[in-house]
Amino acid sequence: MNKLNLSDNIIRLRRERKLTQEELADFMGVTKASVSKWEKGMNTPDLLLLPQLAAFFGVTVDELIGYEAQLSAEQIRRLYGELTKDFSCLPLKDVLEKTRRLAHQYYACYPFLLQLSALYWNHYMLADTREEQERILQEAVEWCCRILENCSDVGVCSDALVLKAGLHLQLGKAAEAIEALEPSAEPSRLAGQNVSLLIQAYEKAGEPQKAKICAQMKQYLDLLNMTGDGILMLSLNETDIQQCEEIIRRLKGVMELYRLEALHPNLSAQFYYQSAVVYGKNGRTHKAMEALVSFEKCVDKLLTAESIELHGDSYFNLLDVWIDRLPLGSMAPRDKSLIVQSLKEAMAHPAFDILREKDEFQKFLHRLIEEGGRKC
Repeated sequence: MNKLNLSDNIIRLRRERKLTQEELADFMGVTKASVSKWEKGMNTPDLLLLPQLAAFFGVTVDELIGYEAQLSAEQIRRLYGELTKDFSCLPLKDVLEKTRRLAHQYYACYPFLLQLSALYWNHYMLADTREEQERILQEAVEWCCRILENCSDVGVCSDALVLKAGLHLQLGKAAEAIEALEPSAEPSRLAGQNVSLLIQAYEKAGEPQKAKICAQMKQYLDLLNMTGDGILMLSLNETDIQQCEEIIRRLKGVMELYRLEALHPNLSAQFYYQSAVVYGKNGRTHKAMEALVSFEKCVDKLLTAESIELHGDSYFNLLDVWIDRLPLGSMAPRDKSLIVQSLKEAMAHPAFDILREKDEFQKFLHRLIEEGGRKC
């Protein structure tokens, strides 16, 4: 908990509103001398006056006295993990109420608010109606706005900006997302070179291990970003089967080279799913089924794993230090028991209508959903 700053806050709030000590005293029903003593730290307002004083300034009592509850990184991870479990087994209403209570309790712990915003983004689809989904997303947007307005941590604010843009996209507000992202997303900006420069700086400073960890982390993220961008390119070029087949060929080469199916089965599953969608939309039933079988193998890795975690391999053998520093560590953003529910929705895609009457596809659905559900 940070040091309380009641006296400084009274001075600041009074001056912001251009009030004299006497005017504040009149409103509170105390003497000017009492207000003077509050501001000098010689005395504090009576406990029963604090809510009235906070209401007068339009702040919470916590904000008035300067109380900022903070959680450690480990506590944030524990609470996030607890809430993901709750989302998988408790009524949605109960989990939302619990999340909101925690948000109110730690309203000044901005890294925690950021993770709660991400939590809502990863679970809003559990709501039955679009109206309720939008309420959940909007609440997360408001948390991001609070972070951006009050947090002094550049990294947390940067993440909040990106998260807010993503939430706007889910809400169908593309213009707001563009407005938030366009100024900083220009590829030619020097900010894109910051990690490469940091690697060189570590090396010149005689810290080769830090340089190696940073370089490996950058290559790992570049690999994930390139694959993710390729998936987006497939979606953008769905009607151009020749272009899509070339994207698939190249991405498969990269994925095989870096053994991405074992390294990151979730991202690999997304690639095979989007490939199946493209093939299905273009009437390539055989290739669509091939892609779905590969998708099934990746999903099976996720469902049969003891837990879904970020990890390296024999090539990316220095990632643990970086992963440990992530807000959620190696923890997955959603409980794996929710995967089967999302699979049902994914398989309802119109692109698979061309396969729906085929025996091979029906057997695939049974394995994926019925047998998959038993593996959780």
